[in-house]
Amino acid sequence: MAKAKTPKGRRTPTAQTAQPVLAGQAVGTDAPTPKKRTSIPQFFSQVRAEGRKIVWPSRKETWITSVMVFIMVIIAAIFFWIVDWGLAKISILVLSFGQ
Repeated sequence: MAKAKTPKGRRTPTAQTAQPVLAGQAVGTDAPTPKKRTSIPQFFSQVRAEGRKIVWPSRKETWITSVMVFIMVIIAAIFFWIVDWGLAKISILVLSFGQ
């Protein structure tokens, strides 16, 4: 199988052609800095602040969404019932050829 080429026709370096990294040698990417720890009261304050940002759906939106889900469940149930019935009839027809 041929290797994929870049748009300019040069091959990209693979793991075999890449230079090995020696132990203790710095890698080209910056190491992530450790995050500052949050105190417990500050954590709960942040949780409350995030909780105030939540936009809850209204009763009407919840009702409409629930009705839409119920309708889709009914449509899916009818669809799968028809497919199941059709496949059962086809399997009975195919199996009756051997008798």
